[in-house]
Order: sequence, then structure tokens, then C-alpha cells
Amino acid sequence: MTSKDYLSQEEIDALLRQSSDEPDSSTPSEQIEGLNAFLNSIEQDALGEIGNITFGSAATALSTLLGKKVDITTPKVSLIKRSELDEEFPKPHVAVSVRYVDGFEGINSLVIKTKDAQTIADLMLGGEGLVTDAELNEIHISAVQEAMNQMMGSSATSMSTIFNRFVNISPPGIDILNVSNGEGVENLPPDDMFIKVAFRLMIGDLIDSTLMQLLPISFAKNMVSTLMGGASEPEPAPAPVAAPASAPVSAPVSAPAAHTPAPSPSAPPIPPAAPIAPPQHAAAAYGGPQTLGGMSNRNVNVQPVQFANFQGAPYIQPEESNLNLLLDIPLKVTVELGRTQKQIKDILELSQGSIIELDKLAGEPVDILVNNKLIAKGEVVVIDENFGVRVTDIVSQWDRIQKLQ
Repeated sequence: MTSKDYLSQEEIDALLRQSSDEPDSSTPSEQIEGLNAFLNSIEQDALGEIGNITFGSAATALSTLLGKKVDITTPKVSLIKRSELDEEFPKPHVAVSVRYVDGFEGINSLVIKTKDAQTIADLMLGGEGLVTDAELNEIHISAVQEAMNQMMGSSATSMSTIFNRFVNISPPGIDILNVSNGEGVENLPPDDMFIKVAFRLMIGDLIDSTLMQLLPISFAKNMVSTLMGGASEPEPAPAPVAAPASAPVSAPVSAPAAHTPAPSPSAPPIPPAAPIAPPQHAAAAYGGPQTLGGMSNRNVNVQPVQFANFQGAPYIQPEESNLNLLLDIPLKVTVELGRTQKQIKDILELSQGSIIELDKLAGEPVDILVNNKLIAKGEVVVIDENFGVRVTDIVSQWDRIQKLQ
């Protein structure tokens, strides 16, 4: 066999690409260079870590809704242009967009495959997650919207913890993203370039796909700079300037003056003191009335200051707050027998005569809430023909303060 009988490496790569159904997953060098122009490697890692933490909480919320194990892992940060959306999403996808109203300003868009959205909707409605190629109907869209609402709400809560600020979002809007027909593109961030954070989405053994997050570049940079302490430090206060020296006191007869050391430059300025009368022997040496401040023929009468004696002063009690001003404010008192959580399919199956099991045992104290804050526990009693509650335990002040936070 000669060298002509062997395939070159380029021919082998071309054959492998043709035989594979999936597109090449490697990131082009141009895309990497474009991303580095906006975010360096450390900032890219920080953005991926933000997405990893926030969508970890979102996965927990989605797992509770679906009753399935949900994993969202392995974020990959890349750059995508608006003109490349038709290549990235050649088939219709489901796009969910939320707007940040507190804490940050920007639009966050999540894009998932239509089949994955159908599986999530079917699980939300009590199905087994086995779907066909039929299009999403209104019930499925509402179920997916509720699932994404819970996910993004949990994600916003995690962001509040990460950035130590209150973060709130608007209700999510859902669209069928069909880039080739121009459907749903108007609700994406109005930018020519996006930061794309791709996650691996796994739901039980039903879904092993990709969840994509599209962020405006300014929004992504704002989050990264806030996380990495990009806020400018306050400028140090200027050093205090020493006060100008007062005018010297002139006398007709010169006398030796005591040497006074000059104040150090770092010492704080000393306020000008009141003029002090010279001793009698010094006044006699000066020979009569002195000239003060450049004004001659002015007799100055200086007396020692008299301070009040504070040792025997009576202690005055501070005026107490008048709580009577608050006594007529109405408060809502609620007695809570128990709580439970149900899926949407269980709620829809409720009918007259259905029994709902609560998380409280028979005879266990009930919760007494004031304005939805737990303050006491008690037992249910019957007063004539009405129910009542007898307070058996008051929640400690520390526990009440913790629940108010």
C-alpha cells in the first residue's frame, strides 16, 4: 500500500462530520475572541457560577412540581449574534422571557425545545411524560408558564442571597420561538448580541437536553461587576487644614514671652480659645491697659468662667412613647389548623366529600397568627355553638423577630 491509499486527517474529519447527525459542538475561534472582548476568563467563570447556583435552586423548585428528579448542570458561556439565531434554533422552540423590576434591570430569556416543554407540561398535568409530536395547546402552554414561573422565582430568590439585595421579576411571558418565520423574536432582548449560557437539563429518564439562557451583554456585565465588587470605593476625606493664627497681642513695653512649640502638621486644628487675663504682676510690668487685636485704648474686663455643678443634678426620665396611639389599629388574627401541598392534578380531582390530610396530628396545638406571623399556639375549644382557641404557649420574642426578617 502506498501513501495514496491512506486518508488524510482532513478527509477523516470530513467523513466523521458527514456521518454524525449532530452539529459540531466545538466553539469557533471567532466566537471565543468575540466573547473575550466583553468578558475575560474570570468574568466568564463568575457568570457561569451565578447561573449554576441560581438554576440549582430552579431545579429544586421544578423537581417539587413534577415529582421527578431534576438536574441542571454544566453551564457553558458563549456569545451569539441575533443573525445567528436561525442557525442556533432551526426548529420551533419555547421561549420564556422575564423582566427584572427590582435589584437589576434587564431581560432574561430561557429557551427550551418544544418536545421538552411538552414533557414538562404533561408531567404538570399528571401524565407520565410520554408525549407525541403534536403542538402545544393552551393548557400545555399555561402549565409550562407556571413551571417557569416557579423556576425563575426560585432563581430570583437565590440571586437575592448571592448579591445581598432584593431581586424581583415580572410574571414570565411564553412564546413559540420560530426564527425562520419571525415569531417570538420580538420578546427577546432588543440587542444585536447576547450572552448565551447553556445548561444540561435532565428530568428523570425522560429528558436529557439543553436549556439555554439568553442575556444582554450589559445585564451580564452588571451582574458580574456587582458580584466581584465593582462598586467604586468612596474617596477619602481631605485632611483638615489648620486654622489661621490669630493676630498677635502688642504691648508698649516688650517682655520675654514663653516659648510655645508649633503644632505638628498631622495634629487636628485647635479652636481659638477665649482671651485670658494676664497675671497682676505681668499687667503691672506692661504698665496699664493692653492693646488687644490691634485696637488701642480698649479696656478688657476678663473674668473666670463659672460652670454649673452637674453632680447634684436630678435625673430626668425620658418621655415614654404613647402606645395608646396604636391601640385602635386593626390586626388580622388567623388560627391555622394545618397545611399541605398538592399537585395540580390532585387539586383538579377534588370534589364534594373529598378529604385533605393536613400535616398536623390530632390533638396537636394549632398555630395562632397575627398578620400571617406566628405569635402563639393554642388548643381548639367550643364556646356555646362557636369554635374558639385557648392560648397555651406564646412564641418567644427571639423566634418572633426571626420570623419577621
